[in-house]
Amino acid sequence: MRIRRFNPGEELALFEIYHSAIHLVASRDYTEVQLNAWAPADLDQDLWKNKIRGINPFVAEIDGKPVGYADVQENGYIDHFFVSGRHPRQGIGKALMAVLESEARQLGVAELTSDVSRTAQPFFHSFGFEVVEQRTPVIRGVAVPNALMRKVLKGSHASAA
Repeated sequence: MRIRRFNPGEELALFEIYHSAIHLVASRDYTEVQLNAWAPADLDQDLWKNKIRGINPFVAEIDGKPVGYADVQENGYIDHFFVSGRHPRQGIGKALMAVLESEARQLGVAELTSDVSRTAQPFFHSFGFEVVEQRTPVIRGVAVPNALMRKVLKGSHASAA
C-alpha cells in the first residue's frame, strides 16, 4: 500500500470509493433513503471535482489503484475519510489516519475534529477520538445522523501555545 497526495483527474475514482464506502459499509447503520441522500449516484460531478480539489486529500493505493482517501485541513478538520467498501479491514484506514495525524502535527494543529458517521464512530474512537456532540444534519432533505468527534494531539506545538 502506498499513500500519496491526490492528483487532479482522480476525482471519479475517489467518487467510486466514497459511494462504495457509504452504500456497502454504512448500509448497516443507515436506511436506503439516507444512503441515497448522502451519496446519490447522480451527484453533480462538477461540484464533486471542486470539493475534492478543495480538500486536497491523501490517497491510499494498492497496486496503483486508489482504495481510500482522507484529508485534514489546516484547522485540524477531517472533511472526508473513506475506504472503498470493496477493500474493508486491510489496514487502509489505519494507514490513512497515521498520515493525517502526522500531517496535523506538521501543521501545528492542537486537535483533530470530524463529523463522523454512526458506522465510523467506533473506528475513530479506537484512535482516541471522543464524541463531542451527536448531530442530525439534513442532506438533500433527509436527516442523516452523525457525531462531531475530537482528538487532542499530545505533544503538538500548538497545544503548548
